[in-house]
Amino acid sequence: MGALTKTDFNFPGQKSVYHGKVRDVYKINEELLVMIVSDRISAFDVVLPKGIPFKGQMLNQIASKFLDATNDICPNWKLATPDPMVTVGVQCQSFPVEMIVRGYLCGSAWRAYKSGVREICGVKLPEGMRENEKFPTPIITPTTKAEHGFHDEDISKEEILSQGLVSPEDYAILEKYTMALFLRGTEIAKERGLILVDTKYEFGKHDGTIYLIDEIHTPDSSRYFYEEGYMDRFEKGEPQRQLSKEFVREWLMENGFQGKDGQQVPEMTDEIVKGISERYMELFEKITGEKFVPASEKNIAERIEKNVTAYLQSL
Repeated sequence: MGALTKTDFNFPGQKSVYHGKVRDVYKINEELLVMIVSDRISAFDVVLPKGIPFKGQMLNQIASKFLDATNDICPNWKLATPDPMVTVGVQCQSFPVEMIVRGYLCGSAWRAYKSGVREICGVKLPEGMRENEKFPTPIITPTTKAEHGFHDEDISKEEILSQGLVSPEDYAILEKYTMALFLRGTEIAKERGLILVDTKYEFGKHDGTIYLIDEIHTPDSSRYFYEEGYMDRFEKGEPQRQLSKEFVREWLMENGFQGKDGQQVPEMTDEIVKGISERYMELFEKITGEKFVPASEKNIAERIEKNVTAYLQSL
């Protein structure tokens, strides 16, 4: 199976390109971004040595669907998806913070809570909570957007405002949009028999207007539980059935890799790669409620170049 792990395009009007862990972003003139979601996969801040066939298409199409399903809540950057792996949108000046919203106590928040922490990002947490317990109301725990090679760091609303990272007026809008988007995502997840546990949103500004940017509600940026059996598992203290890329992290940990110095990524056999691709297809179909239709694996880069160039020339 083919996978796109590297891009090196020269589109009409291209000014620069940024290669992220998964996404490659091409700036076109001073107005547009062409975001290509590659088949690269990362875990523990490390890009794994093999790509996962169709992963980029699945993530791009999930994000595109949810951008369309939430554009009545706030403007977003998307203009078009000229290729299954590509979104073209408005170029925004991004805010230097990511808005992480949590509906349940799990993951890093649970690990901190278990160690005795009762305040995360300036948000006080109730006593006596258990792993995977629902918060009385969702909480926002922002992080700074790390420079290349560094980890995102927790930050409080008060620190964001005092450091002048976001103005009070803009932050109020970010909070409002974050909560409304999470509520919509929760409603859509419930229709699919899922619980949206936590997720992150990124925002930017264009011509004085705040836009939702990047991707939204994909299994790479969000954690989902299956609703069926949630309460039973919670009451018994059992792990929840998750719909996220946590299964990739678990496979790595079982094979002695957590991204620490000196650790080797375990061998990614064809069987492992195929298994991860199939799990992503399960995620896609469960989250969207639609059958996944794979695009052609032949000459992926040529297809993208042709489709994006034709779109840009049509403007």
